[in-house]
Amino acid sequence: MAGKSSTSGKAPSGPRERLRVLVVDDEPRMIGFIRMNLELEGFQVIEATDGIRALEAIRTQLPDIVLLDVMMPNLDGFETLRMLREFSNLPVIMLTAKGEEDDKVKGLELGADDYITKPFSPRELSSRIRAVLRRAESAAATPERAILKIDDRLSVDFNRRAVIVNGELIKLRPTEFRLLYHLIENAGWTVTHEQILAKVWGYEYRDETHYVRLYVNYLREKIEEDPAHPKYILTERGVGYRFVDFRRELQGEQSTGSA
Repeated sequence: MAGKSSTSGKAPSGPRERLRVLVVDDEPRMIGFIRMNLELEGFQVIEATDGIRALEAIRTQLPDIVLLDVMMPNLDGFETLRMLREFSNLPVIMLTAKGEEDDKVKGLELGADDYITKPFSPRELSSRIRAVLRRAESAAATPERAILKIDDRLSVDFNRRAVIVNGELIKLRPTEFRLLYHLIENAGWTVTHEQILAKVWGYEYRDETHYVRLYVNYLREKIEEDPAHPKYILTERGVGYRFVDFRRELQGEQSTGSA
């Protein structure tokens, strides 16, 4: 796989024997446990015992996905992820021994694609890795439709995976883009939490409704004039979310203008 694609978060496109997983953890027993189980699942495992070695391995060994422990000496997982996101959209799953919501939210805010709390089963780990890789592949295959105008204030640039708000280009994280894409595809219709989780994250995440709330808030902060009173991404309380039916509104404006 070429170096460029490995740091863009895209799934491998050429022939390759096994998908490469970089495991970053300062506990040899944990690395051994993960290596044994992932190799049984057909993955190739690369090891790094700290953040600095992890960043070097990403540049030189071209993994397809990173399992990144949070609690490490010197350079912890959060800081390693922050530095990684300066040059790469490579899929990252955070490994944490903590169950606190703040740690999970912090990792997602820094650009992690998922997290898994220790202790975890080999089956859960493998399932999460495959789900994240599927999402990365799906994002890479999203059809390009140039620029879609929502209204005079907001447009979506599908080529650059960004939004244009009042003439300013604002980049979206891969998960933010997938979520916005799915909402726009269903504009005018209510999409349930379960449907969003299945489409954007994968069926394995059907119970992780806080993911949806978190990323809807991220999108609102980027596209809404007043995130507390949104006009694009509307909440259908207890059910899900609905993107404004901009097509009908544009048709109404065109009909009024031609009358």
